Amino acid sequence: MIHLTEAAALQVQDMMAQAPADERNLRMLVQGGGCSGLSYGMGFDQQKETDLVFEQHGVTVIVDEKDYPVVKGLEIDYKQSMLGGGFTITNPNAIATCGCGTSFRTATNAGTPGGC
Repeated sequence: MIHLTEAAALQVQDMMAQAPADERNLRMLVQGGGCSGLSYGMGFDQQKETDLVFEQHGVTVIVDEKDYPVVKGLEIDYKQSMLGGGFTITNPNAIATCGCGTSFRTATNAGTPGGC
């Protein structure tokens, strides 16, 4: 399961209102790169046959089944501060993260490290 907090869901719903009607799913993906080897990506997309689907606070979260072992149990939150806001990701599978916090690796997937 991928967990989306209520704060994150409200922010996603605001952003989703501008997406095309057939792309109103939040895609969570993992790609190679970053100092630690794997990086997160999020965006709006159409559901595909290989996607796993999760409903959280009125938001449909999709993830390709090949990425799921790396993001299983992931929590997506949204934090607001005086300097602005942003999404935060907590991944219980990550055994290492880079100093800038944008990449990670797991015990079973080291990814392809590169520059941050």
